[in-house]
Amino acid sequence: MPLGGPLGTQRERIGELVSWGYTDLWSAESSGVDGFTPLALAAAWEPDVRLGTAIVPIYTRGPATLAQSAAALAQAAPGRFALGIGTSSDVIVERWNGVPFREPYRRARDTLRFLRAALAGEKVTAGYDTFEVTGFRLTAGEPPDPPVPLLLAALRPQMLRLAAREANGAIINWLSATDTVRVAGIVREIAPDAEIVARLFVCPNPDRAAVMPAAKRMLAGYVSVAVYRAFHVWLGREAMLTPFWERWDSGDRAGALKQIPEELVDDVLTNGTPAECRDRIAAYVANGVTTPALHVLPFGGLDAHEGYRLLSPAAARGAPGFRQPNSARP
Repeated sequence: MPLGGPLGTQRERIGELVSWGYTDLWSAESSGVDGFTPLALAAAWEPDVRLGTAIVPIYTRGPATLAQSAAALAQAAPGRFALGIGTSSDVIVERWNGVPFREPYRRARDTLRFLRAALAGEKVTAGYDTFEVTGFRLTAGEPPDPPVPLLLAALRPQMLRLAAREANGAIINWLSATDTVRVAGIVREIAPDAEIVARLFVCPNPDRAAVMPAAKRMLAGYVSVAVYRAFHVWLGREAMLTPFWERWDSGDRAGALKQIPEELVDDVLTNGTPAECRDRIAAYVANGVTTPALHVLPFGGLDAHEGYRLLSPAAARGAPGFRQPNSARP
């Protein structure tokens, strides 16, 4: 979430998602609406669906404000809300919000420890490495019951191990199903039962030629950012992506796009027919993902809401009266 268009108009589409068999609604926060408001609406509109943030940045809200937002949503959806946080990136934190992007590992660790105490109803006075809190306590009734699961966005080993030790699981992003074996394995070595949420970018449009240009542009926006550069170097893609980075850093954006291998697009951005996409999603689950959070991309003329319909459990099982696409291109 959101699904596109004004938030107040999305109730019917959210209801359709649930009727098609989707169990969760996840939000994100970067340059659109905030991560909590869409979920607050969904909590009122759909009383059974699970809600989660994937993610809200930990630098752009103070620790106490973040705890208050989480507590409010936990009250709106008792037992149905998971708080996914992350360091985000230097682009979002520094360039867009004017906040220094310093010591991301320690800031994530400190925020998790503070949230654990605050959401348990404790009065927190503590000098953490990256911030101090003096005398904060949530005053909006009893602490959330059951406790709010805390999830940490993580890319490389240090942050993945932090998610395993101090959170209830990890949120992963922009990786292939094969990469997931390595990434999930680091978490599971410490926390075998940890939740692993994967934000999966999916375009169930078999017109590959129409999908590829927009997919390359989107991928370029991520792998040009420092944290994702380091991630893909760690995954073994330095040689593959160095020609792209050299052109990107020189200011040659058009030339850089030509250097993004289609092989990489296919690996990290699920595309193809709806059946092919479902098979790829299943591969992520087989390799360690417990919660695939789909973000359907409207590339090549695909309507995103139609894409969710084509990928839904109802479509997969051929529910009676469920219209299947009658052409090669949805």
